Amino acid sequence: MSETDTDRLREAMNRVRLEVGKAVVGQDGAVTGLLIALLARGHVLLEGVPGVAKTLLVRSFSRAVGLDTTRIQFTPDLMPGDVTGSLVYDARAGGFEFRSGPVFTNILLADEINRTPPKTQAALLEAMEERQVSADGVSRPLPDPFLVAATQNPVEHEGTYTLPEAQLDRFLLKLLIDVPGRDDEVAVLRRHADGFRPGSLETAGVTAVVTADEIRAAQLDAAAVEVSDDVIGYVVDLARATRESPSVELGASPRASTALLAAAKAWAWLGGYPAITPDHVQTMLVPTWRHRLQLRPDAEIEGVSADTILSSVLQQTRVPI
Repeated sequence: MSETDTDRLREAMNRVRLEVGKAVVGQDGAVTGLLIALLARGHVLLEGVPGVAKTLLVRSFSRAVGLDTTRIQFTPDLMPGDVTGSLVYDARAGGFEFRSGPVFTNILLADEINRTPPKTQAALLEAMEERQVSADGVSRPLPDPFLVAATQNPVEHEGTYTLPEAQLDRFLLKLLIDVPGRDDEVAVLRRHADGFRPGSLETAGVTAVVTADEIRAAQLDAAAVEVSDDVIGYVVDLARATRESPSVELGASPRASTALLAAAKAWAWLGGYPAITPDHVQTMLVPTWRHRLQLRPDAEIEGVSADTILSSVLQQTRVPI
């Protein structure tokens, strides 16, 4: 791909942030995180209290990138077949046929994913990792691009189920959605006072600024960003440092390291860098690893967080020059 084509692609992908900003105020970091996950062919876990526009964020993002999206409200009685699809008997044909579930889409909004039992959560494992659904011995590929954006509420625990470690490991990033600052909240209320309706993105003027073909080309381009041996060694040193932390029961795995490289590549590509630098690694470390560390019980009791540990690891690990 020529440099001109690459620049055009980068400009188009960066316009997505401006387009989403027409509907969502004060969540620029989360929008960038979704963009990085899409470029790196990963998935995103959005955590925030109710009312901070998590669902609106994903819907606006899907519209801006011009991809189909499906929303699943995860509930305690949701079954695996309700997500992936199931075999249904067709009396006219005299046999069973597969009815595709809502997972067969480009962007799947898994709303309140921790409200469904682990059995149903596990229905997403194959889809997220291998981008396919297997039923009756047949593997059915999912659309490409494919991204799962799952939301969860961090403060309400009644009727919720902790996500299994294997499920958490499938998410490239965990993004924390905070309450907007005063100025941003004023802007939100002004938009609503002027007639904006969250259920109708047309009122905000959000339109598609990229195509699926452009996204696939951008994904290939981002994956081709160079990585030096020194930066690879830096990522390994960071991962080993998490495993040696006295507050950590289970540190970053090799899969976590490859996820960090993929996220750093996407971030570097968006910024126009031909290769990732330690700065890109440092920027993406916390959102990529905060959900992958398993803390010791005594550390959790003392209020130690994964973010605090990762910040300490960054400070104590030598940076290659």
